[in-house]
Amino acid sequence: MTCSPGWLWTLAAGLLAALLLQRLRFPLFWRDFFFLSKVIRYGLKLELFKLTFSVRTVLDRFVEQARRVPDKPFVIYEGAVLTYRDVELRSNRLAHVFLQQVGLKKDQCVALLMSNEPDFLCVWFGLTKLGCSVAFLNTNIRSKSLLHCFNCCGAKTLIVGSDLVDCLDGILPSLLEDNIQVWVMKSHSEHTLVHTLLDKLDAASDQPVPAELRATSSIKTPILYIFTSGTTGLPKAAVITHLQSLKAAAGFWAFGACEDDVIYIPLPLYHTAASLIGIGGTIELGATCVLKKKFSASQFWTDCRKHNVTIFQYIGELCRYLCNQPKTELDKVHKVKMGVGNGLRQDVWREFLSRFGNVRMCEVYGSTEGNLCFMNHLGKIGTVGRSNFLYRLLFKYDLVKYDMVKDEPVKDQNGFCQRVERGETGLLLSKVCAVSPFFGYAGSKQLTEKKLMKDVFVKGDAYFNTGDLMVEDHEGFICFRDRVGDTFRWKGENVATTEVAETLGQVDFIQEVNVYRVEVPGHEGRAGMVAMIVRPGSSFDGRKLFEHAVRDLPAYARPLFVRLQEVMETTSTFKQQKFQLVQSGFNPSTISDLLYVLDYQQKSYVSLTDQIYQSIVRGERKL
Repeated sequence: MTCSPGWLWTLAAGLLAALLLQRLRFPLFWRDFFFLSKVIRYGLKLELFKLTFSVRTVLDRFVEQARRVPDKPFVIYEGAVLTYRDVELRSNRLAHVFLQQVGLKKDQCVALLMSNEPDFLCVWFGLTKLGCSVAFLNTNIRSKSLLHCFNCCGAKTLIVGSDLVDCLDGILPSLLEDNIQVWVMKSHSEHTLVHTLLDKLDAASDQPVPAELRATSSIKTPILYIFTSGTTGLPKAAVITHLQSLKAAAGFWAFGACEDDVIYIPLPLYHTAASLIGIGGTIELGATCVLKKKFSASQFWTDCRKHNVTIFQYIGELCRYLCNQPKTELDKVHKVKMGVGNGLRQDVWREFLSRFGNVRMCEVYGSTEGNLCFMNHLGKIGTVGRSNFLYRLLFKYDLVKYDMVKDEPVKDQNGFCQRVERGETGLLLSKVCAVSPFFGYAGSKQLTEKKLMKDVFVKGDAYFNTGDLMVEDHEGFICFRDRVGDTFRWKGENVATTEVAETLGQVDFIQEVNVYRVEVPGHEGRAGMVAMIVRPGSSFDGRKLFEHAVRDLPAYARPLFVRLQEVMETTSTFKQQKFQLVQSGFNPSTISDLLYVLDYQQKSYVSLTDQIYQSIVRGERKL
């Protein structure tokens, strides 16, 4: 049987018409399709792990890469180059020390307090090779918050970097009293009860410990605890499983990166972005990473040119710092082709591209503990991701109406949430199901339950409450609008308003405090501001408040502005009212209350004058 020419012409015309219709009505279909096909392929591989009860973990992938490309640079750090073999052998030595000298066993939890350095990776991998879970401690937290972290994850061993030993001041007796072993990455220790690791490495074997120690049959086995600020006022230990770490490790690959790429990581390793996406992504590709101890705007492009960096990780504030650097004729002389991160404002995004060239900025949206991720694979300015009918088939999420005054979702007459229309801002909720599980927080079932919303649309359903206000436009692009509740981001860190309030509440002249966030022109995130009532018979003391804030709060959590009030407004449920305070901002010409601003030069909170306000708005005053 043969086809007549007429049928062939009809078929060709039909295909051409379908192609034209697709380009007119669905111009991004194929780009979405090919990206999602990669996501689906990777997801099927993870599902296969569940079915076969045999998981190839990120660490397994690292060991595989160390055998495949042993001499390839894995980490470049302050001029030193460590190959895959170097890190493999050193992590083996540490694993033997942990096994024989420290006495660690499979399934135990170990807390890690280290700055960005290669030994962070070697210790992390060494512990994981023993089947231990690792709790990454934020290097900014101190005293009460630090001790709280051990109770969350149940760690009985702490490993401290050589440059962070001072963090133990004041809490070491409490740690020892709780039978927590403290080990430092040094050869000598001034304290007899603090053990050293470096002096034991030379005698340790560099041969692999038995692989069965790290083997697991469940992709949902917890392997990390990463701390995130919460509304309880103290850090929460988000449970990170193999499933989450494997998903994060595929991020660069999904965006089109390959093993020839050089990835620049200036973000702290105790956060998900640098450790799971950055290091995990480098391992998945078999690529090379340039690890920075701390981000430096003045060194960034010099480092990129020196090491032929092709991809860098960012937060929005980082890109703003780069744009604020003096312009040079070398601004576009580099090999950087992609940035992966979050929190990039539209104006900074445009300025960055205009100044530094055609760098593809790939925004990623997702929280440490969350069960949903958006990826802006098309690079559209101002969006965090893209959705379509294919994406919604895979990931169940909704945007619901939210009352900012009452600080709660809007419910219908039956008590169910109401979905917003396309183009309207709503609270992002992600359905908890087998495809998108929520693993919660270690040490507190109450905190885990608090993050869930139940009976959202029907009786019995459950959704993860992201706490983020988002909007999805008519083309399917998703934009971040703001955060609700008691947490905000400043300088790339999450700040819990209740933790700041509890700390400031200890100042003797303060009767009541209400911590909230305000928008500062030209800055990413939101800055901390505190409304307070002074105790009767006392007076505001800016110097005393400054000393207290600097001593007990990390830099990013210190309120930049203070507002004195006579009466503290509350909601109908007796919650402190924040919405009107947030809306009014910190402009002294429109606010009758006395305002103060943090001043590091005078070491005090000083009166916020209109002149100072204008200098902040113009970007002349450093915050």
